[in-house]
Order: sequence, then structure tokens, then C-alpha cells
Amino acid sequence: MKNKKEILNSVIEEISLLPQDWHGAGSVSRLVLEAIARYVSGMGEIPRSAETGSGKTTLLLSHLSRHHTVFARDSGQSISQVKQSPIFERDYVVFIEGPTQLTLPAYRFEEPLHLVLLDGPHGYPFPDLEYYYFYPHIREGGLLLVDDIQIPTIRRMFDIIEADDMFDLLEVVDNMAFFRRTAAAAFNPLGDGWWLQGYNKSMYEKMMAAEPETGTQDIEIQSHRLMYFLARSTPAFAKAVIPRKLKRRLLGK
Repeated sequence: MKNKKEILNSVIEEISLLPQDWHGAGSVSRLVLEAIARYVSGMGEIPRSAETGSGKTTLLLSHLSRHHTVFARDSGQSISQVKQSPIFERDYVVFIEGPTQLTLPAYRFEEPLHLVLLDGPHGYPFPDLEYYYFYPHIREGGLLLVDDIQIPTIRRMFDIIEADDMFDLLEVVDNMAFFRRTAAAAFNPLGDGWWLQGYNKSMYEKMMAAEPETGTQDIEIQSHRLMYFLARSTPAFAKAVIPRKLKRRLLGK
């Protein structure tokens, strides 16, 4: 009798034998499937998961999750092929069909998610929108998977997430990024606080560390330009948190 690991390896083998054009909405490699299985196995059983897009990952996650929710359209028969596959464990998967731009904002998550995979519409700003509606629900220690980070706009989202305290980058496999949710507090989805985010904070750190090589007059011009930008873009209540030392250095005082 096969143990759980052997059964999972058999499932991955079956999925990997499906043709690349199994459906018309793209596909993932065996390496990606193996990485998903490896990380999920390290977590033990995952009670709840979700993904945008449908395909080979849906087949695999139907074996790994007790309750998997798929937000997708049947583009290229990506849903139809999954439902017809003998590999598919239909008892553990719910499909929310339609454009994620409409279905995700209308959906109410009642329990934390242990895994989220973003692979829905790729045009800007749709991956960002999906991230917005998912990230507050990913539990500490949960996984966030972002596919197709070779696309420039998705790569920018990847860079922003990588710099955020909420997530640690585990690895990238064939253009799919694997993040783990940290214990950091969730960024307020109804606030602002852009100056607190790692992707933006690095601007201040680099500025403080940089040694200017231009003349005094150029430095003063650049400093005043930066202070003008800060004055225009920073909310009044946030200006007080900008260190006085930084203000004085920018103004050359």
C-alpha cells in the first residue's frame, strides 16, 4: 500500500504527463508542481487555499487542500479540462466563475487562507487587484505564490512584495515566486501609510547612505527638489515622522 508521499508523487507524475496545450490558458512545469507539493507537505494539511486561474495547479491543489477555492473564467477550457480530468478531486474544490475583477471584490472570506496562488488575468492592474483582496486573509506561515514574474508589471509587484515585512521570499521556480507570510502586522487595506512600506522606505535609506559627487550648487538644487516632492506627496500628519536630521541634511543646514 502506497504512503501519502508516494501517492502525491504519482499525482504529480500524472499531471506532468498532460500535454503543454492541455488547455489554452498556459501551463506550469513539473518543477513548479514539485515545489508546491514540497512546501505544502512541510506545512502539513492545509485547511483552506485559493487561486486565480485554473489548470494543472488546480489538479494538484485538489489533492493538497481540504477546501480550495478557484476564481477563474473558462478561458481556453481551463476549468472544463480540470473538471473532466480523472486526476481531479472535485469534493475539495469550489469554482467561482467569472472575471476576478468582479468576483474577488464581491467574495467574503470567512476563514484565514493557508495558500494563495495568483495566476489570473495578467494585464496591469489586475494582478495587483487580486493581491489586494487576498493579502489580508493569508495567515502567518501561509504561502503566497505569484506566477509569471517575468512580465514587467508583475515583476514590479514582486519587487514590492519582496521588500514588505509581511512576506519572506523563499525561492523562485520557473518564474513563480514562493513567499511565506511572516508575523508582521498586515498593512492596513483601508489606510495609506506608503512611507512605511519597505519598497518606499529604501528610498530614504539610500539617500541617507549616498555620498554626493556633484558640486555644492547641484546638491542644493537636488535637495530642494526632494523636499518639494516630500512636501507635496506626504500627508500633513506624516511629515512629523520624517527625522529632523534628514530634513536638515537635505537643506544643507
